[in-house]
Amino acid sequence: MSRITKPLPAFLFISVSKTFFVTILINIFYFIIYFILIFNYLSLYNNVKSLCLSNQGNFVATLSRNYKKMKSIVSLNANGLRAAVNKGFNDWISKNPFDIIGIQETKMDASMADPNLFLSQGYHAAWTCAEKKGYSGLLILSKEKPKKIEEGCGLQKYDQEGRILCADFEQFSVINAYFPSGTSGDERHEFKMQFLKDLLPYFKQKINQKKNLIVIGDYNIVHLDLDIHNPTRKDNPSGFRPEERKWLDDWFTDLFIDAYRVVKPNDREFSWWSYRAASWEKNKGWRIDYQSITPNLKDKVINYIHHRDIRFSDHCPIEGQYDL
Repeated sequence: MSRITKPLPAFLFISVSKTFFVTILINIFYFIIYFILIFNYLSLYNNVKSLCLSNQGNFVATLSRNYKKMKSIVSLNANGLRAAVNKGFNDWISKNPFDIIGIQETKMDASMADPNLFLSQGYHAAWTCAEKKGYSGLLILSKEKPKKIEEGCGLQKYDQEGRILCADFEQFSVINAYFPSGTSGDERHEFKMQFLKDLLPYFKQKINQKKNLIVIGDYNIVHLDLDIHNPTRKDNPSGFRPEERKWLDDWFTDLFIDAYRVVKPNDREFSWWSYRAASWEKNKGWRIDYQSITPNLKDKVINYIHHRDIRFSDHCPIEGQYDL
């Protein structure tokens, strides 16, 4: 006798189908989340690995730049801005979120000083140029538009060489400075020493006027024995003479603080290497590029990096990071 099987009610199939469908969706959702986590983990691992393998604390630099209030300020003697651009300067600043970049020795006259030249990289540009073509000159690039720009120090013999440029921002001010070199002979060394004497009142005035002041640039002076690869040398070159080192010692005692020495008091790093005798390869250099800060900013220094492997000129870019 055969048994007659009654069909299951339709609502049971609907219930089973809904449960199955929901389960599939949940599994797909978890799979997507899992895939995203794995992808992010691998990306983070590769970034950390590459950053840790790079020199000059780039890993710390990258983490610091993600800090909301952090301002990243770079100084570079380009020894010719057009040459630096040909060596990849634009690509470098496009890939790195620097807030301010001060360039010395642009070697571009006023006819080339286009305020929109770096807009595609997201920067406002302020220039001061030497009257002599292909000589000296300064540029400040900034993500934030400056509230005020001041060209020069008010002394014609220095302003005609394009050696001082000041930019005021909401919370701080930056002076981009290119101190004279005295290496071409005693006459230019004397000109350099006179510049140092004549500019002191200007900087003292700016300290009184500006609450938070940072003076970046190529000072063309070695400060400490730590700042040169061969401090026992006896040939007395300009840049390492006692009188100019004394001036810079007074500068860092009475007026400003060396931002680099705040975070790296005992390190030996250089910012300039001669093109001769494989000096860069042998790390036979001088530290003559600085970021000087008013004393009230001492606790605001987060990090300081010499980008030694960035070779746009015989100087490397120096980067100060500040809680501003």
